[in-house]
Amino acid sequence: MAYGSSGGGRGPSRAAAGGAGNKNRRFKRRKVSYLTINKITQVDYKSVTLLRQFTDERGKIVPRRRSGATAKEQRMIAIAIKRAREIALLPFVKE
Repeated sequence: MAYGSSGGGRGPSRAAAGGAGNKNRRFKRRKVSYLTINKITQVDYKSVTLLRQFTDERGKIVPRRRSGATAKEQRMIAIAIKRAREIALLPFVKE
């Protein structure tokens, strides 16, 4: 028997088991970025209050899935935060 053939294997087939797990899943609405809502096109490293929204309580950069930022916005945010850290406008680690 060939490896790719259907039937005869152990356990239920993927087609039969696939629908059962999706029954309790809910549609997760995509977050909209703060930058998109306020029509901010450029992020400056000197705007510390804006950059603090994209860092968590430990000083880490918040990921895209939590902030809702697009990939382009996330790159701008990360570069601005790193520049602000270098000139001590933002801390590397909060205590």
